[in-house]
Amino acid sequence: MPANTPSQAYEAERFIRAIVVRLARPDGQGAAVIERAAIMAEGGPAGEIEAWIIAHGGKPETPLIPPPGLHGPRTTRTRAPRRYVISTAALDA
Repeated sequence: MPANTPSQAYEAERFIRAIVVRLARPDGQGAAVIERAAIMAEGGPAGEIEAWIIAHGGKPETPLIPPPGLHGPRTTRTRAPRRYVISTAALDA
């Protein structure tokens, strides 16, 4: 959703914010969480949603990866975060 004018940029911001607010759920500790699966289910704007969350102070939750060994994976892999944690203040602004 490229924005060519300031009004288009504002509308794009409002569009992404509305999606983030809709997907966010309280985490019980005063913040909100957004499942990555829900972001991916949005389709096209998924990358923009993740970028918006990071730009507004959201943090990806680090996935637990078992250490390499007899019963673990043989190579080190990076995985996408399962969810993002963001302050509720970022959603209210």
